[in-house]
Amino acid sequence: MVQRVLVTAGASGIGREIARAFAAGGAKVFVCDIDEAALDALAKELPGIATTRCDVSKRTEIARMVPAALQSLGGLDVLVNNAGIAGPTVPIEEVPPEEWDRVVEVNLTAAFDVTRLSIPALKQSAAGVVIVMSSAAGRFGYANRVAYAATKWGLIGFTKTLAVELGRFGIRANAILPGTVEGDRIQRVFEGRAKLSGRSVDEVREASMQNQSIRALVDPRDIAALAVFLASDAGKSISGQALSIDNDIQRL
Repeated sequence: MVQRVLVTAGASGIGREIARAFAAGGAKVFVCDIDEAALDALAKELPGIATTRCDVSKRTEIARMVPAALQSLGGLDVLVNNAGIAGPTVPIEEVPPEEWDRVVEVNLTAAFDVTRLSIPALKQSAAGVVIVMSSAAGRFGYANRVAYAATKWGLIGFTKTLAVELGRFGIRANAILPGTVEGDRIQRVFEGRAKLSGRSVDEVREASMQNQSIRALVDPRDIAALAVFLASDAGKSISGQALSIDNDIQRL
């Protein structure tokens, strides 16, 4: 069976690696993203992938994107809710309310909207799968990252509830919890922490890995490989799980 896969925010970072991995395995892939230049670059790299621009913070755009994806794919087997933003790196009392709202809209509400519109198609699949991109911040509290951490915790509850509700339809739902992932986003986070603390970016980077057994950033290609595994027949007995891929973060 050729899997039909929808990846949100799939034109760069983790999402792009997930789209590449599914495409490499022969899947039919549809990617949405807010970055048109990145979408164009991905379409040139992988001509078989269908793409469209979508700002997932806007419910009206999701309402157009999901039906377009289902029509392009001819149904849906795998939904990867990957869209997310880091939000501000400041103490909670300094978080602008509009920034809180935007993080919630992109990280949590968008996953709800995309998923609810995708469920009818997933119910028609012989092996429906929902993969939700949470974070190590969904396991721990992170100082100065209240909006991000709150939404990532929320996504785990969302995923576990999906697993309970949709299991009788043969649909599996799991969350992936990456740790510190190599890429532009974490660089911006490091810069924010450095500015807040007065340390250098290199010092912040090193400090972020002090509580890891393996002191290295996570390769986004490894996250993509985990997503492909969870969506494969090899993962058919895994549902309702929050799976860490974080080089073994330890917190007291």
